[in-house]
Amino acid sequence: MALLNFKKRDAAEKAPVNPTVEAFLQGYSIEVMPRTAEKVEDFRALLPEGTRVYIAHIEGTPIEEMVKTAKRIADEGYPVMPHFPARIINDAATLENWISMYQGEAGVDQALLLAGGVAKPHGDFDSSMQLLESGLFDKAGFKRLHVAGHPEGNKDIDPDGSTKNVADALRWKQKFNETTDAEMALATQFAFDAKPIIAWADSLKEAGIDLPIHIGIAGPAKLQTLIKFAIACGVGPSLKVLQKRAMDVSKLLLPYEPTDVVTELANHKAANPDFNITNVHFFPLGGIKTNANWAINNGGASAQPVNS
Repeated sequence: MALLNFKKRDAAEKAPVNPTVEAFLQGYSIEVMPRTAEKVEDFRALLPEGTRVYIAHIEGTPIEEMVKTAKRIADEGYPVMPHFPARIINDAATLENWISMYQGEAGVDQALLLAGGVAKPHGDFDSSMQLLESGLFDKAGFKRLHVAGHPEGNKDIDPDGSTKNVADALRWKQKFNETTDAEMALATQFAFDAKPIIAWADSLKEAGIDLPIHIGIAGPAKLQTLIKFAIACGVGPSLKVLQKRAMDVSKLLLPYEPTDVVTELANHKAANPDFNITNVHFFPLGGIKTNANWAINNGGASAQPVNS
């Protein structure tokens, strides 16, 4: 009986919201895929007003399915940012058609441009820089263009383990930012340790790269799920955080939550207001609803859904 009473009290008690975390989560974004979006009955029950929803385009997903998902989410009142993976786009005509479909059917005016996780390009494009150089997004009047950032490097881009090619690409994108009317930002891969993230962000500023950073954060999920995704995505130094957790028997079966990394980044931001990480971008690896509920519980007014 005592155990039952303890559980009731525990469930009824809600931890106070950390005001620095609340401020840091203001304007967070989240990523979905068509198949994961289908599981959500109403995004307005989960997400705050104005939440940017990225739609990941996985190889083999028909563009019609992507556009249908974009329209559904836009119709619920959210700005949509679909992925444009260069290596699965055959040519400029295909790119222009995709842009036209997204705009005509879903009113899309922002995009995440990336190379895409495909070893061999399907056609003419190999990198996000080529997509930018096409001029088609500016021609279509896109208001916001995000490009990829890699706090822990990227073995696909730099097979030797260095960061040379990634750094060269960032300098190119910084220069392109001076020529486009669209607002640009870096949307990064997820990481689990705040210290390497902070060091990377500071190094960009020192190199003269002042694009705002939307830092990738993995949402709550089973530890095994996160380790699988981390290895597949090439997450390096911060993978040790998960490995250390896996060795702690008391935490092994508990879901991972991003509370520690978000809190440390939020505290750093509060102490350094000019810190170039401006937004959080969630990868809901344990499910959209699970991620949204974590944000609601930890983000205070910043994370209250439209239908709250």
